[in-house]
Amino acid sequence: MADAGQGEVVYTTKTLIWNSVLNWFGFLLEIFIQIPLVTTQLLSFIGIHYPIPALSSSTSFKPLPVVELPILRSSAPAADVADEDDDRHHHIEKLTLVLDLDETLICAYETSSLPAALRNQAIEAGLSWFEFECMSSDKETNGKPKVNQVTVFERPGLNEFLKRASEFADLVLFTAGLEGYARPFVDRIDSEKLFCHRLYRPSTTNTQYREHVKDLSSLSKDLRRIVLVDNNPFSFLLQPLNGIPCVPFSAGQPPDQQLLDVLLPLLRHLSIQKDVRPVLHERFHMPEWFQKHGIPASFWTQN
Repeated sequence: MADAGQGEVVYTTKTLIWNSVLNWFGFLLEIFIQIPLVTTQLLSFIGIHYPIPALSSSTSFKPLPVVELPILRSSAPAADVADEDDDRHHHIEKLTLVLDLDETLICAYETSSLPAALRNQAIEAGLSWFEFECMSSDKETNGKPKVNQVTVFERPGLNEFLKRASEFADLVLFTAGLEGYARPFVDRIDSEKLFCHRLYRPSTTNTQYREHVKDLSSLSKDLRRIVLVDNNPFSFLLQPLNGIPCVPFSAGQPPDQQLLDVLLPLLRHLSIQKDVRPVLHERFHMPEWFQKHGIPASFWTQN
């Protein structure tokens, strides 16, 4: 009986030791597993972010995401990259950046029909806003144009976006709105006269598929260095390889950073390309998207 008891004690002791070893091994393994997560969180905290994997190509139209995909950087030394960029800027013309107005840079509402809750929500969220009287296409009973009171919200970062974009691009405002309606808004947001040209509805083109299409060939016959940013993809129906479809802006959505965090990095990248069309085709696949909507490839302008 004594031997059996002693064996039982030895067996129990070995079991405890073995369990302790396993527990320590599990503890160390858990630490090693946590190291990458902690490292990632620490790097993120100090402002260093891992690259986001590129999205797979798709023939479906998708507007720009909330967070812009990082532009791949060369492994060459910084000084060499800077010299290369300088050489590119010396050899190519300045980018022409055509910008839509409504739901791209601003959103406007007739003041009398704007719900108070929506207005307060937008103001509390920090959106810049102003009110204007503008001419309407409707007529009063006496035949005179109707004057509407309009509340306008600016997309976050608008002023800084225009200023920074003007450093590497010639800015053009192209809206399908009537001049009497749109001009006061443009005067307000472009107090520094950064737009080289302003185009309104009469400058748009009606096609068999859509009205008020924005034909970029009216601005330049060389489409290698011109882009159109618009929340409505049919606006660049005639030149689908030159369009950037952006997320529509409204007062009811959470404040976005599309202009500074999404569009600006992409436009900077385009500004150093000799031809913007291959980059935009690879990114958005707009010709394929138009074909899926019944518009043949033979329709749009070939350049």
